[in-house]
Amino acid sequence: MINAGHAGGAPTARASAWAARFSGRRADGAIAAATTAATLGPLLVPAPKAWWIIALGVLASAPVYWRRRAPMAVALFVGAAMTVLVFWEKPFLPFGPLVAVHAIADLSPTGKRLAAIPAIAAVVGMSLALPGEDSETFRLVGIAFVAAYALGTSARANRSRTAELAERERRREQEHIAAVAEERARIARDMHDIITHSVGLMVVQAEAGPVVVRSDARRAEAVFDAIADTGRGALTELRGLLTALRASAAPAAEDLGPVQPRLDGLASLAERSGLDVLMTVEGERRRIPGSLEAAVYRIVQEALTNVRKHAGVRTVRLRLRWTPGELLVEIADEGGGPRRGSSGYGLVGMRERALACGGTFSAGPGQDGGFMVRAVFPLE
Repeated sequence: MINAGHAGGAPTARASAWAARFSGRRADGAIAAATTAATLGPLLVPAPKAWWIIALGVLASAPVYWRRRAPMAVALFVGAAMTVLVFWEKPFLPFGPLVAVHAIADLSPTGKRLAAIPAIAAVVGMSLALPGEDSETFRLVGIAFVAAYALGTSARANRSRTAELAERERRREQEHIAAVAEERARIARDMHDIITHSVGLMVVQAEAGPVVVRSDARRAEAVFDAIADTGRGALTELRGLLTALRASAAPAAEDLGPVQPRLDGLASLAERSGLDVLMTVEGERRRIPGSLEAAVYRIVQEALTNVRKHAGVRTVRLRLRWTPGELLVEIADEGGGPRRGSSGYGLVGMRERALACGGTFSAGPGQDGGFMVRAVFPLE
């Protein structure tokens, strides 16, 4: 299906390009025909002039058909032909050179466009001075060429402005698409964290439930209450995520409500993890964006889930260190770390969350053995 769509798109693009070129050629042909007719009209009516005068009229007008390919060359050619023609016939206006000057101002690069101004002035002045034209003719023809050049410059500016607006709109659309993709990726990571943490915790508690029921009924009741609380919390978070997914545009992070956890929830997360979490906080806590709080929470949540699934230990050290320039988050255990061949996106998701907030992430053996997850976030 992809190949078919690609194969179908290429001919369409080529057909569009061909249609654009064909339309441009028709427009160039129409302009060249109108310019030639305006130049040859006085040479044919009321009585035709000599053939070589008519030929000069054609040479001074018809080449404007190729003005887009070589504006300077066409302007020099029609200007020279018009300069020769005015020795015998004086047209109402030099239509061919005027169109060529318009093309120079419209299509030529800036350097050539500016360099052409003195050349145009010299050729026009020579074509008026050699036949001995009066000052009024100089003024009228000069105004006509200035107007042609100004119109060409205006057309160029309008085209540049249109292209700039189109590019700006394209970039805005790409930024919107990127924002939507980034938000959906964040939601996917949140769903992964919620499901793996909450469901894994419920499984652990459910497995312990039958054993506790036979030995300690009160403790068993607490276990089942914890399972219910974990499930309700997971449902609340998933409901918020699904609501965000149904939105047509990427929702703002601050509008997600319960989907965005906070640092204040770390203590409760540690209590509900089924592990013995030794949590220490160093330094003075600072106010940070909600997106950074959510990233720290999710990293801790995923790390605790990995400890419970892979480490084979119950004791975990959670450390938050606040400094004026950064926030350090460490989760360490004395287990063996992730098992070889274990699959999943836990470490990848934690790394993506850290990088998305401008931080760094590392995971590997700890200083005293075991496994350590470490994330450092810069603080403005």
